[in-house]
Amino acid sequence: MTDQVTRTLLFTVLTAVLGSFQFGYDVGVINAPQEVIIEHYKHVLGIPLDDGKPIHNDTFNSTDPNFQISTPTPRPEGESTSSGLVTMYWSFSVSSFAVGGMIASFFGGWLGDRLGRVKAMLISNILSLAGALLMGLSKLGPSHILIISGRAISGLYCGIISGLVPMYINEIAPTTLRGAIGAIHQLAIVTGILVSQIIGLDFILGNRELWHILLGMSAVRAVLQSLMLFFCPESPRYLYLNLDEENKAKQSLKRLRGSADVTKDMNEMRKEKEEASSEQKVSIIQLFTNPSYRQPIFVALMLHLAQQFSGINGIFYYSTSIFQKAGISQPVYATIGVGAINTAFTAVSVFLVEKAGRRSLFLIGMSGMFVCAIFMSVGLVLLDKLSWMSYVAMVAIFLFVSFFEIGPGPIPWFMVAEFFSQGPRPAALAIAAFSNWTCNFIIALCFPYMADSCGPYVFFIFAGVVFAFTLFTFFKVPETKGKSFEEISAEFQKMGGCSAKIPKAGTEMKFLGAMEAE
Repeated sequence: MTDQVTRTLLFTVLTAVLGSFQFGYDVGVINAPQEVIIEHYKHVLGIPLDDGKPIHNDTFNSTDPNFQISTPTPRPEGESTSSGLVTMYWSFSVSSFAVGGMIASFFGGWLGDRLGRVKAMLISNILSLAGALLMGLSKLGPSHILIISGRAISGLYCGIISGLVPMYINEIAPTTLRGAIGAIHQLAIVTGILVSQIIGLDFILGNRELWHILLGMSAVRAVLQSLMLFFCPESPRYLYLNLDEENKAKQSLKRLRGSADVTKDMNEMRKEKEEASSEQKVSIIQLFTNPSYRQPIFVALMLHLAQQFSGINGIFYYSTSIFQKAGISQPVYATIGVGAINTAFTAVSVFLVEKAGRRSLFLIGMSGMFVCAIFMSVGLVLLDKLSWMSYVAMVAIFLFVSFFEIGPGPIPWFMVAEFFSQGPRPAALAIAAFSNWTCNFIIALCFPYMADSCGPYVFFIFAGVVFAFTLFTFFKVPETKGKSFEEISAEFQKMGGCSAKIPKAGTEMKFLGAMEAE
């Protein structure tokens, strides 16, 4: 029996998703020590502290659960200039991570093809280690420069692994488990965010004495994963399809499957290789100019836009202030509760993705988020008039996050690969990762201005956006579970009314994560 979880497979997947964990940790780690880092910036820059007055932040981190809208009080011109300088450095500290991710997202697949999946992850850890060391030593030097540089380098690492890790774990997974194992990437990300929220508490590492250690903790993970990678087998698909090393591919499969009989897997790869040999590599430009690929890449990008523009980051953005108004004395713990639900329902999606269809889960998630966004908006608008509306908003937060992780959170990452055969797949994965990072960056820049202009009504806007994406999914996104590439291509042709001939590829989706129909 080859379609089972062996010790080697479990060890290898857990080793690989340590990179995904780092992605989530780097996203969330900057939030908790925000005020003490800003104070340290002022100390380094020679700017007087605010003598106990609250720090006003006009920047926004797209995943910051502790950020609250505040109205800055008038300040003298010199103090205003100094405050603007600190705000600029803090903004760079937050956004440099996303910029690094956008740049590097194009190179994950290329690096994996040049070096192999395992060696690429190993080499990438050099970036993770370098970024962690810069941030960990930031208290000893010009902290603003070291943190901005460290965050940018960490972003480069996360940009690479955001494509490399899903590709590797999908290639080593058994046929019937590829959807579930593919969702572990997202589970590791949200677990990283949750861990960063917990150890970032003031009494653990998020204080004036230890904040630099909090930022530099990722060095431990980089060293640990680097050591573990030496015991991980290379992707058998990479060995056979890219290097034509059949014997090495068989040995890798035997380790992963825990069985000497890997005939079934080898036959699948032989068929895939035959079909892939008739296909040429497709460039990013060709994805948009070739009528055969235009509809699938458009749908793939829309799925990622739906994930980022759904308002999930805005929910995190508002959560602490809502919990405060609800009378919770320690709202930071309620915010951690949101992170825990985020993680729990991502775990649920791992088991659901092979039971229900990808499209079905995405629709259920988006529909639930639409309803929750409406209740969230009503609760925020009526918060000052009816005190109990704060609890309506709180429940809406928890349910919104739950629905997000059932579908829109994990599914776009691996559904893109199911839309494309071997030729166009690398380019499609690269542009999808780039669009996800870009949308994340756009939200980080635009949301504070939207919140300032619209106040609590901002979530009505997100409700409208979610509703539009729900309709798009219903009419334009095909189900991929248990279907071959040719069947999915025919679905796109029918939905788009396209008369262009679909390229002969026939790569079965059982090679990519669809459940085997046997």
